[in-house]
Amino acid sequence: MKTLPLSARLATAALLCLATHAGAQTWPGKPVRLVVGFSAGGPTDVVARAFAEHASRVLGQPVVVDNKPGANTILAAEAVASAPADGYTLLMAATNHTMIPALYSARVKFDAVRSFAPICTLAVSPTVLVTGPAMTAKTLNAFMQQVREAPGKRSYGTPGTGSSGHFATEQFLRMTGLTMNHIPYKGAAQVVTDVMGGQLDSSFATLGSVLPQVQGGKLTALAVASPRRSSLLPNVPTFAEAGVKGYTADAWYGLLAPAGTPAGVLQTLEKVAAQFNEQAGTVAKLQSLGMEPQHSCGSAFGADMERDAKAYTQLARALDLKAE
Repeated sequence: MKTLPLSARLATAALLCLATHAGAQTWPGKPVRLVVGFSAGGPTDVVARAFAEHASRVLGQPVVVDNKPGANTILAAEAVASAPADGYTLLMAATNHTMIPALYSARVKFDAVRSFAPICTLAVSPTVLVTGPAMTAKTLNAFMQQVREAPGKRSYGTPGTGSSGHFATEQFLRMTGLTMNHIPYKGAAQVVTDVMGGQLDSSFATLGSVLPQVQGGKLTALAVASPRRSSLLPNVPTFAEAGVKGYTADAWYGLLAPAGTPAGVLQTLEKVAAQFNEQAGTVAKLQSLGMEPQHSCGSAFGADMERDAKAYTQLARALDLKAE
């Protein structure tokens, strides 16, 4: 094949750059689809709809939420990973996205990290250890002592095997050398009900799922698994403050695009996300759900995803966890 002269190759490269820049400048020229791997009404969906409303105003094009539940969010992630990398199909992901490699690596047709371009996290909901009437502990140390005195007998409930609550609890147990009895459910609501009723001893739950019950005195929050105390529970210490250093288990919600999406489009979306996080209405909306705004973008967000995926995979192998 005949090689083009250097001047021609440079001219071609320049034209390609101009075309890419022009494409980014004209984006979006049609509605954008924001795929959510959960049914309407849950935390991920609520964050997605709040962002979509804001982005529609800023971008001048509708951002339409498309709920695609099923297979523990795999269906939604696969739909976005296989979509054209043009910025018109995005994914509202959550923490469990980085658990996919740990539980479903043999079944999925995409890489949970490399098949996507990280845009920004929008919100975070800390994990909080809560107890009910089955336990008398009012501090983390007292809780750990009661568990230590009855190894493998004290119970914790989760929304299911391989859920974020399951991973969060097992991380805590491995760090502390404690053993407890895992009781998996098919959703978070019944877990909360049974902890309040005394059928379960405890739960490592996302703050949003237990905030009303904690504020109403029906559950006792012993510690928050975040680097800092939550403004929603300012009197509840972090695990580090309560004596378990290095333990965090925040649940994040963030935007992903198909890998290869133009840099200009990603930069625009980062700006839209930053504006979303800065709005007073956003803060109030997220706090009503037990969340706080969070803004980690681009390579920093991607590095966090890669780190989490590796950690969850190692934990799943150590525990011989299998997806249901």
